[in-house]
Amino acid sequence: MLDMKKALTLFILGTLISSQLLAQTPPALKFIKDEDLKKDIYELAGDAFRGRRAGTLDEMRAAAWVAQKAQEAGLKPAGDDGTYFQFYNIHRTRVSNRSAISINNQPVELWKQIWPTQPLETHLDAPVLWLKSMADTTADLKGKVVALNIIAPQPLPAAGMSLWGFRYTSLAIRQQTAVLRRQGVTAIIFVADPTVEGSIAFIGHNYQEGLYQVDGITINTAAKVQPLPVMVVAAQLAGALQQSGAHIKSDVSIDSFQYPSVNVVAQAGGTDPQLSKEYVLFSGHHDHDGIGPAVDRDSIWNGADDNASVTVGMLAIGRAWVAKPGKRSALFVWHGAEERGLLGSRWYAAHPTVNKQAIVAVLNADMIGRNSIDSAALLGSIPPHKNSTALLDMAMKANEQLTHFKVDFSWDDAKHPEGWYFRSDHLPYAQAGIPALFFTSLLHPDYHTPKDEPAGINIAKLAKMTRWMYATGWLVSQTVARPALDAK
Repeated sequence: MLDMKKALTLFILGTLISSQLLAQTPPALKFIKDEDLKKDIYELAGDAFRGRRAGTLDEMRAAAWVAQKAQEAGLKPAGDDGTYFQFYNIHRTRVSNRSAISINNQPVELWKQIWPTQPLETHLDAPVLWLKSMADTTADLKGKVVALNIIAPQPLPAAGMSLWGFRYTSLAIRQQTAVLRRQGVTAIIFVADPTVEGSIAFIGHNYQEGLYQVDGITINTAAKVQPLPVMVVAAQLAGALQQSGAHIKSDVSIDSFQYPSVNVVAQAGGTDPQLSKEYVLFSGHHDHDGIGPAVDRDSIWNGADDNASVTVGMLAIGRAWVAKPGKRSALFVWHGAEERGLLGSRWYAAHPTVNKQAIVAVLNADMIGRNSIDSAALLGSIPPHKNSTALLDMAMKANEQLTHFKVDFSWDDAKHPEGWYFRSDHLPYAQAGIPALFFTSLLHPDYHTPKDEPAGINIAKLAKMTRWMYATGWLVSQTVARPALDAK
């Protein structure tokens, strides 16, 4: 009799455990299909969308494509006014192409010989003082326009760091400008060294594009210093600036624009009467860099991995959720203008289309289709970036049960030179106190170049990363207790 009771107890316990495991196993993996991912990414990251630059018609066309695909997947609109869209305005300022600059009464060509580093209205008609080295800064420089060779920054950016030439230039200019600013100079002209000249197409394109912001969203709360005109010139102009009596005349004007950008927002309802009022938010961005400097005669920066890979992965998760809904609802936000400074996610985190308190977790991804099929990275996993141990545990459990990635946590280290944690759309949500993780398969040589095309995507890797995100979201959906924020 005791043996029968013991056997019955074990049977019931085993059944309960099996039921719990079954509830935690994502039931609709078959709806994440390689052929769908491949078809979608070749469409979205093809040349027809011209790189999907924020604030352009190309971004709008891409957003409409995403909304149509979401509707076809069975996802319901969750944007403004019963639509799939949440529009907001980007405020852009740039140096006007009407600007004119001359050195020694000889015109210099804007964006080919000289590059103002920020959009700042500048009217100069002044002599130029050549500084042979930073040692010359001991002289009285107050009110003067100075020119000098750019000096390599100390320390140099880490070897192999992404966009190395741009980082080298920015850091060098920042370091030298800080010294010269304290001396009271009126303007600074930096002569490019070989490193800067070797990267000037990319660097100059960024200066030419200007600055973007979203009205009402504060990105940098640090104290701002008075703007100072700073220009970079090609090395060929060094001789003219070193001449006795060198002189600059500049009339730099500014253009200001209001551009629309857009988040695409959709949802799939949950099955539990109470938990369905809460959301697991899947996050990515649909924009990229648009038309830029040509590389091997290709000027379309397609952004297949960055971030069409996640855009189509989220569509696949949406198909799975519609087929087999979780207890909690799923919210999908494809952000616009990420490449211009996380503008879409900053806007949505400040103006969510659902109750912000109902968002229990954000599962964000950026670049999930390259590098080894057995490796991935997860950010938001190490203090001070980790804000929810419970959410991290769910992601690692999903990986253990399903995808078996060797997870690289090193890029989440606060001392990692890339600062990768701060460069994707989970950040505004984490700053708003919502548990958040960032899935990625990390950088590669085609990052932010026209070579990031669909042919370079490992579809099997993309599918595997998509399944990891889906499985993590499924665990969040099925667990009654919402992932808790860590105490610190």
